[in-house]
Amino acid sequence: MTMEDLQPEEFAQAADAAITDALSHQDPRKTAEILAQAGLCGVMAAEADGGLGLDISFALPIVHAAGRLRLPFPLAEQILLAHTLVDTAEGQALASGERIATIAWQGSLNDAWIRVDHGNADWVLVADDNGAVLIDIEGLSREEQPTLDPDHPQTWIATQDARVLARLDSESWPVLQRQAHILLAEFANGAAEGALQETANYMATRVQFGRPLSAKQAVRHLLARMRLLQEVSSAAIRRTIHTDEFGQTRDTRPALAGAIANAAFVIEKAIHLHGGMGFTWELPLHRALRAVRKLSAAFDSQAQENGRAYIQSV
Repeated sequence: MTMEDLQPEEFAQAADAAITDALSHQDPRKTAEILAQAGLCGVMAAEADGGLGLDISFALPIVHAAGRLRLPFPLAEQILLAHTLVDTAEGQALASGERIATIAWQGSLNDAWIRVDHGNADWVLVADDNGAVLIDIEGLSREEQPTLDPDHPQTWIATQDARVLARLDSESWPVLQRQAHILLAEFANGAAEGALQETANYMATRVQFGRPLSAKQAVRHLLARMRLLQEVSSAAIRRTIHTDEFGQTRDTRPALAGAIANAAFVIEKAIHLHGGMGFTWELPLHRALRAVRKLSAAFDSQAQENGRAYIQSV
């Protein structure tokens, strides 16, 4: 089989196995090593940088699996930065799992602080006046914010003494943002599917008064609505990959906002249908909800901009 014969769906099973293996380790370094050895970190990276050189459609099932299996690692950002930093030592280090990188969606290099969802990263991509820069955050002052997730808290990092490793110009930065919207939307959608699958299984096996809970009409209606929202997100995400009828690229922001909102609804209802058990360590659906809520916090201002743009367009 050649690279031309590969299909994106074929990566889903391989991603499941590698991510499941990575989840058995608490060390993010070991996680990065396992994911890189399976080719996940470098799926979009250039072959000269140790990657597979594939397009974003092959990364979608990988980040979907990461969301469904609740992987606490910035895999979407790692994939994109390894792809974007082509022909650089930094891109090669990310594709090989030697280093871990994420993107700061709140704050810029000109601000005193930036906020990231993965404080264990080595490098962070930060917006600046001319595009974005990759900075080394080792030794920088930081403050953890455990409000949304005490186990994997968001982190505020001071940027005053940051060392710049690489730069993205004003053309490359919007391209990366667009790709990030697509992959992060798919991560949230994967988290929703994982919660939905667990809920459907639980409803089918939990018996009350001699009947499984899934036999109740109210439960079936709610499960159907959850599935509908999850499928709506899937369709919207895949639609953004293709150009519109005029050959123009589609706006990815509505797909991201919709996927985050739909995922939050699905996961919250999954926890509700489990009788609140989703907040226990026996069934940690709360981890998926926290991951989605962190995305919501990071892109909250963007959702408001989407609303204003829509109002002005009609």
